Amino acid sequence: MKTDSFKLRHLGPSDKEVNDMLQTIKADTIDQLIYETVPDDILLEKPLKLAPALTEQEYAAHMQRMSSKNSVFKTYIGIGYHEACLPAVIQRNILENPGWYTAYTPYQAEIAQGRLEALLNYQTMICDLTGMELANASLLDESTAAAEAMTMLFAVRSRTQKKQNTTKFFVSDEILPQTLSLLKTRAIPLNIELVVDDHRKFNFSDEFYGAILQYPGVSGQVYDYAEFVKKAHESEIKVAVAADILSLVTLKSPGSFDADVVVGTTQRFGIPLGYGGPHAAYFATREEYKRNIPGRIIGVTQDLNGNRALRMALQTREQHIKRDKATSNICTAQVLLAVMAGMYGVYHGPKGLQYIANKVHNAATIVSNTLEKLGFKQCNTLYFDTIKIQADANQIKEIAEAKEVNFYYPSDETVSISLNEATSVTDINTIIAIFAKAANKEAVEIKEIPSSANIESTIQRDTDFLTNEVFNTYHSETELMRYIKKLERKDLSLNHSMIPLGSCTMKLNAASEMLPLSDPQWGNIHPLVPTVQAKGYQEILKKLEDQLTEITGFAATSLQPNSGAQGEFAGLMVIRAYHESRNDHHRNICLIPSSAHGTNPASAVMAGMKVVVTKATEEGNIDVDDLREKALHYKDNLSALMVTYPSTHGVYESAIKEITKIIHENGGQVYMDGANMNAQVGLTNPGAIGADVCHLNLHKTFAIPHGGGGPGVGPICVAKQLAPFLPGNPLIPTGGNKAITAISAAPWGSALACLISYGYITMLGTKGIKQATEYAILNANYIKERLAGHYDTLYSGERGRAAHEMIIDCRPFKTNGIEVTDIAKRLMDYGFHAPTVSFPVAGTMMIEPTESESKAELDRFCDAMISIREEITETNAENLNNVLKNAPHTLAMLTTDHWEFPYTREQAAYPLSYIAENKFWPTVRRVNDAYGDRNLICTCAPIEAYMEEA
Repeated sequence: MKTDSFKLRHLGPSDKEVNDMLQTIKADTIDQLIYETVPDDILLEKPLKLAPALTEQEYAAHMQRMSSKNSVFKTYIGIGYHEACLPAVIQRNILENPGWYTAYTPYQAEIAQGRLEALLNYQTMICDLTGMELANASLLDESTAAAEAMTMLFAVRSRTQKKQNTTKFFVSDEILPQTLSLLKTRAIPLNIELVVDDHRKFNFSDEFYGAILQYPGVSGQVYDYAEFVKKAHESEIKVAVAADILSLVTLKSPGSFDADVVVGTTQRFGIPLGYGGPHAAYFATREEYKRNIPGRIIGVTQDLNGNRALRMALQTREQHIKRDKATSNICTAQVLLAVMAGMYGVYHGPKGLQYIANKVHNAATIVSNTLEKLGFKQCNTLYFDTIKIQADANQIKEIAEAKEVNFYYPSDETVSISLNEATSVTDINTIIAIFAKAANKEAVEIKEIPSSANIESTIQRDTDFLTNEVFNTYHSETELMRYIKKLERKDLSLNHSMIPLGSCTMKLNAASEMLPLSDPQWGNIHPLVPTVQAKGYQEILKKLEDQLTEITGFAATSLQPNSGAQGEFAGLMVIRAYHESRNDHHRNICLIPSSAHGTNPASAVMAGMKVVVTKATEEGNIDVDDLREKALHYKDNLSALMVTYPSTHGVYESAIKEITKIIHENGGQVYMDGANMNAQVGLTNPGAIGADVCHLNLHKTFAIPHGGGGPGVGPICVAKQLAPFLPGNPLIPTGGNKAITAISAAPWGSALACLISYGYITMLGTKGIKQATEYAILNANYIKERLAGHYDTLYSGERGRAAHEMIIDCRPFKTNGIEVTDIAKRLMDYGFHAPTVSFPVAGTMMIEPTESESKAELDRFCDAMISIREEITETNAENLNNVLKNAPHTLAMLTTDHWEFPYTREQAAYPLSYIAENKFWPTVRRVNDAYGDRNLICTCAPIEAYMEEA
């Protein structure tokens, strides 16, 4: 046994367990299983060309060497990114804690109450600081949030009679450059016309439906927007404000001057820069837009006993349900980062945030005053943290970089300096010394940062915020540590048991992959520093791009998309650009099989395409005849096919090469959804099946943790003809030579999280990464065989095998009065998160065990499912007072004096013997979804409510 082999530690089954499982599924070898599962004509003829696998120790040393190639300067670039101080208690207990980072999206609310509470805190913090009524549980970054604001206001403009056909959207010329680029990307498919100008010159004509302002502006100037918003509303124009979250502690909230939407990033609240991400964006708006707001909303509801419970509210807006009519294609949010930012607010409280904001503003003021004394003109009359100095930018840049300092240089005559939470008196003196040298004058030494104010009363915040008890209690490390632990105990994560979610690939997130994230040599790099200062990042990201290009069989890769849904959109926009480069502007039809992944239709609509759904056969495969008929019918306008492979039904369709050929013969490109890439790596690839572009979910196949619903990364890999169109960035050159505009704010998206996938591939190597795929298929087929006779598998391949996931049919149990939801809730009593419920087929469960799980864990899960099947047999539709309908059972239920159920407490809590050794207790009974949607509450109760309750 090679104890230094990462493969040994990552793959769940031992050699003996593999042999036992092969016997169970009636296969002599893994090779035989793969032969019976994957069509012959798409298997790779040669192994992948990846570097030899590194051991965990070799990888740690390698990453240390790579990190030393990064130069961590003191950076005052700003432009939406600022160095922040991550409290150690949050770093150790959340960022580095698998109890938080391995959790899944909280669709099963009863075993996610801790995460839901943390997100409710986050939403409350955002509503308080922005002055808005409603906030979601995070988006991907500030620029994508701004784009979502533009499209949401576009969608609701029809509520105003005279605005129904307006398409103009005003953008302040003070907007962040990366946001403008992304607004352009999103505006193109919707035919929205962007008008960029000085907001002080805006004429408020009837041609406009909306506007967006930056607060403070990119220059650092703080404007009083009250009059602008008032005039806009008089002209029935809705206004979005992109606001710096820390400045809102000091400046008037956008809600107080009647903004309609407020967006931004919470990166300043303790989140590492990470060369661009991941960071949690915020989105806040009016309650009247609650059914149009993108992303997820955490709401307060009741459980079966009428007790307070939390859940994800208004899910009918989401893409898996509404598909092409969804409010957005957002799938992954940035939950882990939102939890951290929310805890930053809890830890510091209102007084702590005021101290930090005042410290930043005071630092900016003393630097401004001192530089003016040295003879430099400071252009901003009102500012929070950013001053704009008239100076020879090239001269300042040379002196600054020699002292390992970065400023932002908007022009040859301008230097912009954004102060931050980490700025010290020593740092201020370094800044002053740089300018003093340029002026050939002696620097005045600053001994302390005096209190000062450069904020007029008309724009100064005069309302309270964070008054809720949770923000005024946990200010010592002891108290916050215990509060975080209290919430963690309410959540079921991978550190407790397998999470067998189909299509979501909840595999091991190895500690050795995660460790670099805590290293400041990786964490403290601003995304817009000169690339020479980020040599370690540049080398690693290029290696990761090459690895993913090799794995997919394509020609080039972009890491910029920061979620799977963004990857889908990016891939389709690249296809769109390709067609337009050939003067095929009319190609706008996107064929999508009925079995496709849930985000596909929403992404296609967002990319300006018209969705045409193709049929599936009774076996769950794409109906090739129907697809051919529709491809021929739309051949003059066919843009793309979106196909998931293996299919969402868990089958390798043998006709896949015929399908891709049909699309190409009719002028289209093939987009392959990478949701099920865990069944391809090392065995086949999108290039082999004839696809032209695919996105990869690095948070699935390549081991980035789900983090409770994010971070995610969704890079796209493309064939040669699409490579020129890979997305660019307005500030740092990226992408192809005909690059489309930005897909996410940062040049390389969530670069810090990409280190995890690089580690996964680098430590597994060619053999390990293929074996991971084989074991994923083995584990799925083992579950299929063990559940045979108890549950029917809905779809299988031509030789009776499943791919890496399988669908079991729970619809027959309706005759016993049991729904698939009852099985999902009962699994909680057995200590398991439910598989994917009712997707892609209502009344079913889609099970994906991944390669990380051992035979022992698979057996525990199968034993639980078989035990539940026996419980179903004992129920009938006439008596719904049974162990399944009442599930899950909480500790409070089991310990009351009165037990009025027709089964024992032991049956409820410990139906199998293994459960007693490691019992997980759901903290609420089954939640009432309908009540929560009818009575939407998405913030913590005000402190008065606690006082009344007491």
